[in-house]
Amino acid sequence: MGLRTFIEMLDKNGELARIRTPVSTEYEMAGIINALGEAPVYFENVKESNYPVVAGLVSSKERICRSMGITKEQLLPKLLSAIQNPIPPQVVEEGACQEVVEADVDLTKLPIMRYTERDGGKYIASAVAIIKDPESGARNMCFHRLMLKDKNHFVARIVENRGTDTALKKAGGELEIAFCIGNSTATLLAAATTLPMGVDELGMANALEKSDLVKCKTVDIEVPADCEFVLEGWITKEKASEGPFLDLTGIVDRERQQPIVEINCITHRQNPIYQTILAGKNEHKFLMGMPKEPTIFAEVSKVCDCKDVYITPGGCSWLHAVVQIRKQNADDGKKAIAAAFKGHGSLKHCVIVDEDINIYDPHDVEWAIATRFQADKNAVILSNQPGSSLDPSGDLSEGKKATTAKAGLDATAPLVSTGKGFKKVDYMKVDLTKYK
Repeated sequence: MGLRTFIEMLDKNGELARIRTPVSTEYEMAGIINALGEAPVYFENVKESNYPVVAGLVSSKERICRSMGITKEQLLPKLLSAIQNPIPPQVVEEGACQEVVEADVDLTKLPIMRYTERDGGKYIASAVAIIKDPESGARNMCFHRLMLKDKNHFVARIVENRGTDTALKKAGGELEIAFCIGNSTATLLAAATTLPMGVDELGMANALEKSDLVKCKTVDIEVPADCEFVLEGWITKEKASEGPFLDLTGIVDRERQQPIVEINCITHRQNPIYQTILAGKNEHKFLMGMPKEPTIFAEVSKVCDCKDVYITPGGCSWLHAVVQIRKQNADDGKKAIAAAFKGHGSLKHCVIVDEDINIYDPHDVEWAIATRFQADKNAVILSNQPGSSLDPSGDLSEGKKATTAKAGLDATAPLVSTGKGFKKVDYMKVDLTKYK
């Protein structure tokens, strides 16, 4: 369902906190979202802007599923199907995102937040970026954090050698771009998913739920027709300091010289709603990590019977995974470890467990490690591996790809009995209502 439909549903069910007291985008709003535990919240009165702000809509896996009208059990297979079978979206003549067209750009009118005192400036962390490859014309959708520079400029964090950076180099250092704010959950999840070069993430969004597009007013790019705001512009050859900013790991990212983006047109809905996410917290984590669960599942399924995958919040929803398998061969655990690292290149540690372990319960996973794992027999240690730039303990030397050491733990029980018990024993189930 669209952003507004989901907001209305939460409001009707009494799950949306409405803040009517005037609130500042300078630290205060972030503090309130955090204090509410990222529960859905709607700020009606923003001191620095005329636009209301909504947050907390995708702060749990259950809420993400509800926003798409599916169950938690249906999520992983639905994501996997959308990744493997994207559906080209329809381009329509008119879209709600263009009900108002503002050629006189003033980005300072948007309720752009400053999250912490360490921030290098005001940031948009929730904008979906869309570009086209200058050679093939293929669309690419992803996230780029945007640091406000002035009324019509951002400094954008563009990760090296990824889709936007590759297209930018092909174009000679200048490239048209559109940023969409206030999107459906399907669009957000697709934007966070890394698909093969040339595969349209908007097709994945459309496979998750129907997502029509509309052509921008001033750039040759199509955007989701039902989003709230569209910022049209181009990436320039100029660079400026970007950062520091709170990243996925909850640690402040460093300053870098990054491209300046010039915005030359803003379109939006009538009475638009600005959607924000809290940097380094659950919404950020689930959007980043969840799209990697189906890619790990697909790779592990090639080598053994994979049942479920969980990218854990404690591992920053990026660096750690728990993989559940039905073990049929003695080496299934170690084969699953190798496949998990293939399925998510930034993965640092993974734990393989049996079907009887609840991968969403860290205590159960730890129990499996404690009772079924022997470090000298069941660990896989890999040195000097490609890693994540988000891992502060890795080698993040300037000018080269991050490297790290990786570890996989096979915490599955042996297939052949050793005389030791590996199964938990349960007590009799009783109905306490019978006992007065």
